[in-house]
Amino acid sequence: MSKSLETYFQEKFETTAKRQDKFGEKENQVSRKINWSLQLKLMAMNSLIVVSTCAILIGVATYFFKVDNEVRAKEENIRAVELYGTTVQTYMSSVILKSKQMGVTLANNTVTPLEKKQFANLYFDSDTDIVFLGIYSSGGKELTLSNSIVNYEYIQKNKVNESFFKQLILNSEDSLKRVLNGGVVLSNVNKENQLIPYLAIAIPFTRDLFGQKVIISILKLDNILPTFERKGISNIFLVDMNGNVLAHPDKEKVFLASNLIDSPIVQEMLKSPTNNGQKRFEEEKKFYIGSFKKVDTINGAVISVVPEEKVFEEVYNIQRRNIYILSIGLCLSLIITFLFAKTISLPIISLLAATVKISKGDFKVDIKAKTQDEIGVLTDHFIAMSQGLEEREKVKDAFGRFVNPTVVEMVLSKELKLGGDNKMCAIFFSDIRGFTSISEKLSPEEVVEFLNEYMTLMVNCIDLTFGIVDKFIGDAIMATWGAVDTLGNPAENAINAALMMRDALIRFNRNRGGEKKPIIKIGSGMNYGPVIAGQIGSENRLEYTVIGDAVNLASRIEALNKPFGTDILISADMYEQVKDIYLVEKMKQIQVKGKEEPQTIFAVIARKDDVDSNSPKSLQELRALLGIEFDEHKFAKSGDEEEKKYSFVEEKTVEEKAVGDGKIKKNKKTNHD
Repeated sequence: MSKSLETYFQEKFETTAKRQDKFGEKENQVSRKINWSLQLKLMAMNSLIVVSTCAILIGVATYFFKVDNEVRAKEENIRAVELYGTTVQTYMSSVILKSKQMGVTLANNTVTPLEKKQFANLYFDSDTDIVFLGIYSSGGKELTLSNSIVNYEYIQKNKVNESFFKQLILNSEDSLKRVLNGGVVLSNVNKENQLIPYLAIAIPFTRDLFGQKVIISILKLDNILPTFERKGISNIFLVDMNGNVLAHPDKEKVFLASNLIDSPIVQEMLKSPTNNGQKRFEEEKKFYIGSFKKVDTINGAVISVVPEEKVFEEVYNIQRRNIYILSIGLCLSLIITFLFAKTISLPIISLLAATVKISKGDFKVDIKAKTQDEIGVLTDHFIAMSQGLEEREKVKDAFGRFVNPTVVEMVLSKELKLGGDNKMCAIFFSDIRGFTSISEKLSPEEVVEFLNEYMTLMVNCIDLTFGIVDKFIGDAIMATWGAVDTLGNPAENAINAALMMRDALIRFNRNRGGEKKPIIKIGSGMNYGPVIAGQIGSENRLEYTVIGDAVNLASRIEALNKPFGTDILISADMYEQVKDIYLVEKMKQIQVKGKEEPQTIFAVIARKDDVDSNSPKSLQELRALLGIEFDEHKFAKSGDEEEKKYSFVEEKTVEEKAVGDGKIKKNKKTNHD
């Protein structure tokens, strides 16, 4: 093949993607990457359902459980402060009553010290919590002790004296003086480094001309504090109306007389118009549930505080256990789903692999149905479908050996309608010179073998130039360009095919010679023009072909190669399509049977871009290259004497003198031989 033809094919293959027709391109349209397999989707879906369901159940259960626990904690707090408040009020009422009874005796100044000591022993035997009692007068701004009594047994046992208690009262005088405003005052009189905690209770007593008298008793808290020890999750304590701690589970707060006025629950208690209440509050970045109960007898309040984390501790424990159970259930669910999904995904994967094979043209699948469900039925039908496609492909392949594959695809895709379409195309006819004499020297089998080898070379040239073989007529070939697909210039494609045939035949003849392998010479004729292209024939048998006057002219032109001593002839219409591409030589005009006007014929020598190569540059060089013997004298007398299908046209110039005007007119007169 010449270098120019190779360049031509390279350009054509680049522009047409090596002639991947629209039917073949469908094979590459499906190229989707699988990101999520069916197995993963089933596992993800099942996990989502399990997690969502359990999360909703755990969330709802936790919410209502928290609400229930919160209600119970509040109720428990209220009951606790009510109980503790009643207990404190009862106890303090008893202390107040006994203190007043003893105060009546001490107010009598006629009692001797001995009688007072005897009375003290008798009194303190019945009440061991009071260790000191004194009557104070308020003649001025200060409280003045009038008389006192002490638990002698207690001070001897604990190595304290009466002055110790008097000093405690003196240290807390500011707090105790509030008793003068009315009402009982309970005050924390402890000091740092004290071993035993005490409370002082100031009780209004009598009033005379010299002022008011009050009773101040000191109580030891040994029997009271255990009542306020932490029980369960509640923290219950006693405060006065100034927020001072009177009793607390933490004894340190009692000894230090801590003040809790900044606590939200104490503030809520102080500003509350009711005797009891509750509040949820935040303190030191923790939430608490607090309740209070005011004790009017001592002008104080009992407060109960519960940390929310303690209230909801069991709720969170149950929630945590449920999450553990959910995790275990999810793992079991994933394992079960994974095993179950395999029974679905593996057959589908097999079907997918088989589908990919079929899409690539391999219809032999080796899958079998392994289940009795819908997948199994699908597999059976898929196998049947693949067998049907294999049979269809065999029919298509066999059909393609008789009809052009492009036409087959168009027929199968129903793009080729019945009837014909007007097309502009190039028509090609070729014939083997002296085929009758060649076939007489060969057996029928040898003729068939020879023709098959020859036709394979020629048809390959037609296929490579995007042509379609219309039919074989013995040793003759009819082909078209542009009847089905219009790829490039049909006229150029057709002539390139003829040039390729010339080169292929030269190589084919190199190993031939003799009676069994004679040298082959062919002639080809081409025309470009309008035709009717379509399915033509009867209802029982159709053939895709082209018909029209342009086809007949191409057939006549092919027959002229023998008298002209050429191998490739083209019509004037075809020459107009490619006149800038090929080196041609104009031949004698001919008068074709059925045509009124003479036809101009051109012999194709080579492509113009091949002039620098070894290709022929004239008709004489071409004849020498192909071994065509041409006799000019014999050519002058030649013609189609038998069938009168064509005749040569001679041009003569006749000079006539004009009559009347004295002018000479030159006319061309055409006569037929």
